[in-house]
Amino acid sequence: MILDAALLTVPETECAQKLADAGVRLMQYRNKRASARELFESTRRLSSLLIPLGVTFVVNDRADVARAAGTSGVHVGQEDLQAKAARSVVGEGKLLGVSTHNVEEFREAAGTSADYIAVGPVFSTSSKANPDPVVGIEMIQKVRPLTDKPIVAIGGITLERAAEVIQAGADSAAVISGILLATDPRQRARQYIERLEAAKPAAAV
Repeated sequence: MILDAALLTVPETECAQKLADAGVRLMQYRNKRASARELFESTRRLSSLLIPLGVTFVVNDRADVARAAGTSGVHVGQEDLQAKAARSVVGEGKLLGVSTHNVEEFREAAGTSADYIAVGPVFSTSSKANPDPVVGIEMIQKVRPLTDKPIVAIGGITLERAAEVIQAGADSAAVISGILLATDPRQRARQYIERLEAAKPAAAV
C-alpha cells in the first residue's frame, strides 16, 4: 500500500491508522511536494505510529530520511540513489525496495542487495503525472524466473484485477488510488486483502 500525500483528504496519520486497522502490513510513504524538513517530520510521525502496530513502513526516494526518521527502510526509483548507495545510507537490516520498468532494470535490481523489486506500471495508472509505459501482466511472468526475491506489482491495480498479478507470479500488490480514492479506504483495503489472499495465501497489500 502506498500512502501518497497528494491524494489524501485527511491527515496522513489518520489515514495510516485506518489502513493499519484494516490489516495493511506494509506501507510506503510518498510525498513529492514536501520540503526535506516536512518530509522528515511527516515520516517520523508515521513511523512512530505504524512500527509499534507491526506495520512495515518505508519511505519513498530518500534513504537519508528513512534512516533519520527510524523507518523500516526505503524504496528507490530509477532516478533516485542506486541500490548500492541507498543501502550504504539506510544500513544493513533495513528494507530496500527498487522500482523497475523493464527486464534490464529488473535484472540489475535482482543483482543488488534489494530485498524486494517492484514491477510496473502493470496497468494504466493515474497516480503519476508522467507514468512509464505500461508493462502488462506479461512483464511479471517474464521476470518471475529471474529471482527468488519478492516481486511487488504496481500500477493501476483495481480490485477486479488484483488477483491477476498474483496469479502471474507477483508476491504482492502496491495499491494507491484504488484505496485512497475509495469512499471508505479502510473497507476497500480489506477487500483488496481478501482478493489477494484468495489468489495466494501469502499475498499482501
